Amino acid sequence: MGKYEGKHVVITGGSSGLGLATAQLLVDEGARVLITGRDRNALDSARDRLGGNAVAVRSDAGSLPDIEALADRVKTGFGSVDALFANAGVSGFAPFEATGEELFDQLLAVNVKGPYFTVQKLAPLLVEGGGVVFTTSVANVLGLPTLSAYAAGKAAVRSMTRSLARELLPRKIRVNAVSPGPIDSGILEKSMPKEAAEATKAQMAADIPMLRLGNPAEVARAVAFLAFDATYTTGAELAVDGGGSQL
Repeated sequence: MGKYEGKHVVITGGSSGLGLATAQLLVDEGARVLITGRDRNALDSARDRLGGNAVAVRSDAGSLPDIEALADRVKTGFGSVDALFANAGVSGFAPFEATGEELFDQLLAVNVKGPYFTVQKLAPLLVEGGGVVFTTSVANVLGLPTLSAYAAGKAAVRSMTRSLARELLPRKIRVNAVSPGPIDSGILEKSMPKEAAEATKAQMAADIPMLRLGNPAEVARAVAFLAFDATYTTGAELAVDGGGSQL
């Protein structure tokens, strides 16, 4: 029997990267996992990889109607939820003076509005003692160029972690955040040419005390710890960043 046998978990942004790695870890240990994403082909591929204990639902994390429909789907399919990983997000790079309204609105809609309302709509389904995990970023504590709007959104999620941890305490629901540093998750390749992505990753690795990028499985283990094992921890942010924001 796996460590998470019989547990129900919802992971937004679960068709790739950190979300998919976390889903894989939990499924391998017996959990039933519902993942979301916007790309149907990526969702189908992820579901096939994860196997019969996974359900893939197309849902836009920045759309309130989609989030409400997701809550209905989860209620019908799972009934209750043991853990929620509000992970869906997008990145965007632009110098401060070149950041336009469209990019700003997209980042805040997906990275702030999305997780806030995802937790609001799914919280009634969480069991007593359940865990919520947000994805923040080391960008919320470091002054990184070209990431001002993205960092502001992640700082909002850090604040949200504390506020919702306090508000959900009466139901004994814990709310924490995992804060990844540079993780080789494939997200850079989606937002810039391959050569630029490789150069960016090399530079990021050189700036990390451990002199390497992390991998999604390392973040997944931190998420599982916060969701299930950190039973006396709420409102916290766990950095998984090779020491980049700590040393």
